[in-house]
Amino acid sequence: MSSLTPDQKYDLITRNLQEVIGGDEIKKILAERDLKLYWGTAPTGRPHIGYFVPMTKIADFLAAGVEVKVLLADLHAFLDNMKAPLELVHHRVKYYEAIIKAVLTSIGVPIDKLKFVIGSDFELSKEYTMDSFKLAACITEHDAKKAGAEVVKQVASPLLSGLLYPGMQALDEEYLGVDCQFGGVDQRKIFVLAEKYLPQIGYKKRSHLMNPMVPGLAGSKMSASDPDSKIDFLDDAKAVQKKIKKAFCEEGNITENGLLSFIKSVYFPIKSLNTQEETKFVCPRPEKWGGDIIYKDYATLESDFAEKKLHPGDFKGGVIQALNELLDPIRKVFEDPEIMKLNTLAYPPPAPKEKKKKEKKKHGKPAEAGEKKEAPAAEEKKEVPAAEEKKENKE
Repeated sequence: MSSLTPDQKYDLITRNLQEVIGGDEIKKILAERDLKLYWGTAPTGRPHIGYFVPMTKIADFLAAGVEVKVLLADLHAFLDNMKAPLELVHHRVKYYEAIIKAVLTSIGVPIDKLKFVIGSDFELSKEYTMDSFKLAACITEHDAKKAGAEVVKQVASPLLSGLLYPGMQALDEEYLGVDCQFGGVDQRKIFVLAEKYLPQIGYKKRSHLMNPMVPGLAGSKMSASDPDSKIDFLDDAKAVQKKIKKAFCEEGNITENGLLSFIKSVYFPIKSLNTQEETKFVCPRPEKWGGDIIYKDYATLESDFAEKKLHPGDFKGGVIQALNELLDPIRKVFEDPEIMKLNTLAYPPPAPKEKKKKEKKKHGKPAEAGEKKEAPAAEEKKEVPAAEEKKENKE
């Protein structure tokens, strides 16, 4: 792929993205040398299938000769309203690295040129700390809060840590020595903050690339911290089937449909990476109802769904089959006992709740000193069951 022209590289770098900020600067760099870029992820909840979107773009970046760094942002995970307790962050960093490598390998992406960096390896340095203070003296509380609105967990009484998060993400661009940062479109406000404030402490502004967000199964974005909105990479076939069957998929609705978005943003782009295989999406259907429905492009699939030619039930069957096809090789990697151990350390099962012993209720008040205990009225006259009372009367 080194034979690509600068224009061809740019097209490959920017295809299927939702937005590019600073595209002209990227073109200038590509005319002289290969691009340097980083993608960061905070190791909080279990990674989900939404991560396939950045993975397919990382494949494009590498094919275009981009020098890619993957930042495992451990301190960010902690700062984000303590989504990841410090005692678990270390294990989750290793888990995220293992799962990202497994996902990339499963879709045929070579990982030998990828560089993984742990945030705390440089974010605790004297120089970084001083620059953080310089940024804190520039960034307003309003801008910091606004920048993190779609990324940092929003709560009624926000912690100060959530305001530090956007500035640190901006500063990472300088300390990782990159030309641009890549992330989801939900990061846009942080990218804008970086462009505004980095020059104020003497650093150049970078370009930014944004991929679309895959909606969750119930509507909003798929989130690692919301188990009801996502399918994890290690969910088994039964769990996948159960979640897809429950997912919102209204007949004819193509605007609020997470499953359609997944096929558009994940399945077809992944299949297009393999030029040896024909790209197709299959909706299994019994022969008596016409047999399988096969789509070779997303546009036809969307059109049929919009016109109600494709029933949600048939479409969901195709999604279940496609998902399990993508997840099977990742599941196999995690059958290794050592990697399974890592999974347990990163996400330990909740401790069983102790059953509270029921205390026997004591009737009546204990007699105080000097007081005589009176027998309860119920004991003075024992109630006799009606049947026994009649028997006594007969005798």
